[in-house]
Amino acid sequence: MIFKFLFVLLLLIAFVPPVRRFFFWLLVGRQIAKEQRKANERFNQKGREGETRVHSTTPGATDSKLKGGEYVNYEEVN
Repeated sequence: MIFKFLFVLLLLIAFVPPVRRFFFWLLVGRQIAKEQRKANERFNQKGREGETRVHSTTPGATDSKLKGGEYVNYEEVN
């Protein structure tokens, strides 16, 4: 009896696409949708395209180990 039920269920999953999609959604789809929502939230928090952010420290902050910086040669392209 159980063997017949499992066999029919296997045939339904194998040959009926709506049933296959439903089982896939039950097993994997909800987790994928949740991860996609998280990724979209992180992406949207970064800001708009072309936006420039400058993080500066207060003038009295001397916690930085870096003193000055490097000079980088550059060439303008017209």
